[in-house]
Amino acid sequence: MFTRSHVIVVSLLLLLSACQKHVEAPITPAINAPKNPASANKIYVEYPKADTPLSPQAQLGKKLFFDATLSASGTMSCATCHHPDHAYAPANNLAVQLGGKDMRQAGTRAVPSLRYLEFTPKFTRHFYLPASEGLEDEGPAGGFTHDGALDSMSKQAAVPLPAANEMANLTAAGFTEKLQRSTLAPEFIKIFGTDAFKTPDIALEQAGKALEAFETEDYSFHPYTSKFDAVVSGEAQFTESEARGFIVFHNPNKGNCAKCHSDRVGGSGRPAQFTDFGFEAIGAPRNAEIPANKDPAYFDLGLCGPVRKDLSKETEYCGMFKTPTLRNVATRQVFLHNGVFKSLDDVIHFYAERDSKPEKWFPKVHGKIELYNDLPKKYRNNVDHFNVPFNPKKITAQAMTEAEMQDLLAFLKTLDDGYRKVGPESAAKKSVQ
Repeated sequence: MFTRSHVIVVSLLLLLSACQKHVEAPITPAINAPKNPASANKIYVEYPKADTPLSPQAQLGKKLFFDATLSASGTMSCATCHHPDHAYAPANNLAVQLGGKDMRQAGTRAVPSLRYLEFTPKFTRHFYLPASEGLEDEGPAGGFTHDGALDSMSKQAAVPLPAANEMANLTAAGFTEKLQRSTLAPEFIKIFGTDAFKTPDIALEQAGKALEAFETEDYSFHPYTSKFDAVVSGEAQFTESEARGFIVFHNPNKGNCAKCHSDRVGGSGRPAQFTDFGFEAIGAPRNAEIPANKDPAYFDLGLCGPVRKDLSKETEYCGMFKTPTLRNVATRQVFLHNGVFKSLDDVIHFYAERDSKPEKWFPKVHGKIELYNDLPKKYRNNVDHFNVPFNPKKITAQAMTEAEMQDLLAFLKTLDDGYRKVGPESAAKKSVQ
């Protein structure tokens, strides 16, 4: 895992941003090995091992993940929406995925990637960061799914199994009956005991735990094989555009992306997750491709409903959705919680132009631009009007130039896995200073 090497690289690049107006050559933040490793204070980077055996529970979880016979349609598995060749995200560009008994029932939110979820904390209403005086409340953070309603990967994994617009078993009993008749039943009993199917709710919970074990243990859910990771380890260098984009990513007056998509090394030296697990109301445009949105009275309010129920009265949270990781963001085909954008370039431009060119992103109603039209008017003040690149002063200038946005796009592409090949032959420890 990455440790202090990441901090060193970030420091080098931030120093470069402060001292240089332009990057005239590719940045090489490689960290040279010491001349005398035996006497040096080493930092070890251990690459994930593709050949690490899975536990019996994780092996069962893998089989459950790919088994379409456990759905009411007989054609849908977890992998239908979370394709392993697409960073465990959808393989298509639909805003929401289709499921149900006839595979025609639409979801209401874009399906996220399942990669890099293992460090997600439980939901809290108030996450505090150290400030110069006392503690600074960053608001709600943590939890799984777009609204943070679930507190574990196992609970998240179990949700699609009964869901009417997904695998459509409808109840825990419906799923349990199907599992009990499947070829996986003997293995399920072997792992969870002879009474494994006695209580349907517990059987569903155990299935979720097996899926969690698979998603936690299998290296394909957290390979850390991006170019960014290779740069951090001193194996690669950014191009000029990528290096400038990294600077834009951090610059609080430009992209300001790092404020929410943190690239800091985490506890125990875990690699950067590119999210702070917080929630934000960015005022995304309404997506007409979502069937539920044909009802003008329907609004997905994120933290305060309609999917999540416990925060429905805390209206200051309405419109807030969880900040996703940016790892593999350039591999996605739809973006934001409602899948309203189909290119990462559009997302970047929306962030830069939402307030300076609102006519580009929102419709006109009775001759007036209807800002943040995917929220009821009474909740539109919850939208972030304070943090760059959003424009709090409502002036015509935008935070990023076109060139800066293209450099930022180049940097974000370095977060896609697959740049560095990882397997049994490259799994050895490498020493860096």
